[in-house]
Amino acid sequence: MMKAFILKRYGKTNQFEFADINKPVIKANEILVQVHAVGLNPIDYMIAKGAFKPIIKLQLPATIGSDLSGIVVEVGNLVKRFKPGDAVFASIFDQGTGALAEFAVVAESAAALKPVNLDFAEAASIPMVGLTSWQALKERAYLKPGQKVFIPAGSGGIGTFAIQLAKYMGATVGTTTSSANVSLVERLGADEVIDYKRQEFENVLQGYDVVLGTIRGDGIEKSLRILKPKSRVVSLIGPPDAAFARARGMNFVMRLVFGLISSKIIQQAKKLDIEYSFLFVHPDGQQLAEIGKLLDAGKIIPVIDKVFPFDQTKEALIYLEEGRAKGKVVVTIHNSAAL
Repeated sequence: MMKAFILKRYGKTNQFEFADINKPVIKANEILVQVHAVGLNPIDYMIAKGAFKPIIKLQLPATIGSDLSGIVVEVGNLVKRFKPGDAVFASIFDQGTGALAEFAVVAESAAALKPVNLDFAEAASIPMVGLTSWQALKERAYLKPGQKVFIPAGSGGIGTFAIQLAKYMGATVGTTTSSANVSLVERLGADEVIDYKRQEFENVLQGYDVVLGTIRGDGIEKSLRILKPKSRVVSLIGPPDAAFARARGMNFVMRLVFGLISSKIIQQAKKLDIEYSFLFVHPDGQQLAEIGKLLDAGKIIPVIDKVFPFDQTKEALIYLEEGRAKGKVVVTIHNSAAL
């Protein structure tokens, strides 16, 4: 048995509880990790509210959490890259299992060796924001040296990582934040910083090549005004498009629905010769290993706002949902779990 933080049912509040559940059994291509720390992400509480029910299928009650770091305690008989005793980090997002437990099952393909320079809490803060930034800026936006990229909410979890990755890639970075966080985002490398309480970014910025959509509301539509022709919007917050539905093997009805709800922004973008796409991050151990090299080399540094003990996971999620965290919120899980 092991202790886990589970989602009992979908709903607005108080749908979580700690429970003693069976220790998981791994398959041939999986590793069992004793979890030392878990990085929280906004999608953790959004899933709990039912926001992703059409997309992510969970068997409730379900252990939640996506990002973890810890020690390998068991490997499947087909696993080649890891052995018991290895320190690893991984995203298990959308894999049907959860990270907020004393032990977690991780596909070999999703894991990477923990960067030597990072402690477990720092390593656990990286996977979701690191992979999202990597897949958005490198694979979807094809960001090139000398281009300009707008990364709103620069002091948040995604923002603090994406700014650093974009700068490493040779881009000029614009961002928004509150006046209290201007110095933080400038230290991370932001070139043009807009205090969103004083100015509207779309009235100040211009000539951009890429926008990373991270803010709900009308932020995506406003961002079209700062982009050049032949530029790209990569949205992390929707609306999902038909290409996303096809990639997930959804049926014709869902492809039609997603095509309809994204048609307005796609048409607005197309009129300006701008390409819109929706990105849903996927675990990738090889990409995480490349990100790990940048972390070990000090090219990118983790930004953590607050670390909570495991028994305060509910409080950690509430704190994250308030939206004021600078960087990431992490939960540390006691290392006293029996091996």
